[in-house]
Amino acid sequence: MSSRRTFIKQSGVLSAGLLYLPESVFSKQKKIGLQLYTLRGIIEKDVVGTLKKIAECGYNLVETNGYTAEKKFMNYEPKDFNRLLKDANLSSPSGLYGIDLSKGKSLDDCRLYADVAASMGQHYMVMPWLFEEWRKSAEDYKWIAQRLNECGEICRKVNVQFAYHNHDFEFIEMDGTNGMEILLKETDHSLVAMELDIFWAVHGGADPVALLKKYPGHFPLWHIKDMDKQNRNRTTEVGNGSIHFEEIFALAKSVKLKYAFVEQESISIDPFVSIRNSAVALKKLLRS
Repeated sequence: MSSRRTFIKQSGVLSAGLLYLPESVFSKQKKIGLQLYTLRGIIEKDVVGTLKKIAECGYNLVETNGYTAEKKFMNYEPKDFNRLLKDANLSSPSGLYGIDLSKGKSLDDCRLYADVAASMGQHYMVMPWLFEEWRKSAEDYKWIAQRLNECGEICRKVNVQFAYHNHDFEFIEMDGTNGMEILLKETDHSLVAMELDIFWAVHGGADPVALLKKYPGHFPLWHIKDMDKQNRNRTTEVGNGSIHFEEIFALAKSVKLKYAFVEQESISIDPFVSIRNSAVALKKLLRS
């Protein structure tokens, strides 16, 4: 499977997997979902069959990724891909879309993706990556924040909530702060939600619990993937690694978590066994 950064350069997006948490975080009716990036290279060869297998592994939601104007959703128009999801008893409340924030560029791609997300019935349109040339200084992050606000305005016009997804680079110290702190302070909270990728936050040296407590309500979306105990650069099945998810999930209700997305970037066992194991682990976390 290709690396995450290679995939981003090819399609303009990132990923996650998905667990839906209704208004009552601890209600009995939990919905478990999967980020389709987890099965990249597999689903592209058999979209219909893979969607059915995802449902058989205990999932009823997926998060989309990889949409482009040219290839659509793996060569399916949004309405047709939505039909395939429904046929497999799946739905998609969120999607990741790559947006070009380069200076001098219009935000026409953001407008296109916002319309796509709205047509899919997705509640969130998430931007999952900042290229290195955009983020070399604290001033760059302030500029990025304003561009994100503009994206939020575009999405609001079609009743979709815009969000930004972190990696580890946002936690690099610069001028006594870091990129994530700047984005949180400089964006309009009503326009730009934050999706906390817990694996990448830990990888970047941050404390997810402290961050969530400092900014309650700012992170309605989480990305859940575990960190391999021997190699912290690799992901593993939820509950199979070193991240203490119990402490984090204990905050779910107080910080107003709405969606938690689970993703596996590297898989060393049968992919369908892997996603089934993560689904089982997530159900246990939600019951704790």
